[in-house]
Amino acid sequence: MIATMQPDFEVGVIGGGPAGAATAGYLAKAGIPCVVMERELFPRPHIGESLVPATTRVFRELDFIDEMEKAKFPHKLGAVWTANSKAAPHHHDWAELAQENFTDIRFEERAQEGVDRPYTYHVDRGKFDLLFLQHAHKLGASVYEGVRATHVDLEAEPYPRIYFKMGPREMFVTVKMVIDATGRETLLGNQLRVKVKDPVFNQFAYHAWFEGFDRRDDKHPDKTDYIFIHFLPLTNSWIWQIPITDSITSIGIVTQRQHFPKTREAREEWFWDTVMTRPDVHERLRRSERIRPFKEEGDYSYAMKQMCGDRWALVGDAGRFVDPIFSSGVSIALNGARLIQDDIRRAAEKGDYGKASFQNFERTLRWGTRNWYDFITLYYRLNVLFTMFIQDKRYRLDVLKLLQGEVYDEETPEVLRNMKEIVSSVERNPNHVWHKLLGDLTCTAFKPSF
Repeated sequence: MIATMQPDFEVGVIGGGPAGAATAGYLAKAGIPCVVMERELFPRPHIGESLVPATTRVFRELDFIDEMEKAKFPHKLGAVWTANSKAAPHHHDWAELAQENFTDIRFEERAQEGVDRPYTYHVDRGKFDLLFLQHAHKLGASVYEGVRATHVDLEAEPYPRIYFKMGPREMFVTVKMVIDATGRETLLGNQLRVKVKDPVFNQFAYHAWFEGFDRRDDKHPDKTDYIFIHFLPLTNSWIWQIPITDSITSIGIVTQRQHFPKTREAREEWFWDTVMTRPDVHERLRRSERIRPFKEEGDYSYAMKQMCGDRWALVGDAGRFVDPIFSSGVSIALNGARLIQDDIRRAAEKGDYGKASFQNFERTLRWGTRNWYDFITLYYRLNVLFTMFIQDKRYRLDVLKLLQGEVYDEETPEVLRNMKEIVSSVERNPNHVWHKLLGDLTCTAFKPSF
């Protein structure tokens, strides 16, 4: 009797960032043989340095939370959004609330199921990604760094093949299921031609690390470990301020393509000229020392026509990336891993890796990413609406729930419906006191074509 041929691994994960490491960690913990193939050698720098509390649930389930504490990543207790000038009153119910030029939230204001602490983390992604991938290996995943997958043959029989190169020699491993966690490389999305460029968000980021930046703010002396978002007078543009260690701060500017210099030579000067429009930030930044070269990220918003199919799925940035203003990237990656592993475990039990086996993953993740997308869209369309909702006790906890990363439990949260209705009424009425405040970046974002 001839034995049935078995694949090299049950699941092959391409990419060892947060999405890949989390997926592999869950599967290994469940006893499902899996391999992770990562093209780079960790540690390596990466953006996406500020997390949201929904990631804590994943860290706890993977027994990684103690490692986060041992690594002494800064605790992120909340977020602050600042502007240069005071806003004028825009609504009779909110007149007093609109007098401040900042908005802030504290995560401890709202309890979260499965989240046992009033903070999340800021991370050095080089260090965090290395520790997280090593943890997946400790849990039992096979991990190979410096191995770049070149393409996938999903039609190969009896099992899909993941091809890679060892020197000049092309090789492959066989698996029952392929997880693309390649981030913005989007290996399978490009190969299967399911990637769709976002017609709304075409933002660019320019960023570096600074030593000795004074994070103390006159209005927020107790919030030096919060993330700060400083609005710029440049349309739809902002500065991020993220603590990396006690003395190192990540500073970056996000802006629209039309504002971003076309030549590399002009970009550093543009950075400083742009920061100068926020004198309060510029003065402190000039007194610090840049310790990493400037890096840029461009054209980074996109979606996929499909997020899964027969014997494959896209997790994390490989399946979706939206503007980073609410720190959603790593949260989407980790929660996507949490969802797909659940479906994979059931598929393994049934021996069926067809597309239908991953309906829960795709439906729930699309809910979550669409909620993030709509939230960010509304924010750019009418900034003052976000400010008012976060400061109004009728809506504050509902908005905070979104900012905590709890976006997967319903198709459209009521607070988003309320915000959409208000934006629509402002759009329809040229005489509305807020009409002149409408942003143009997302003015067509709710068309059903995307």
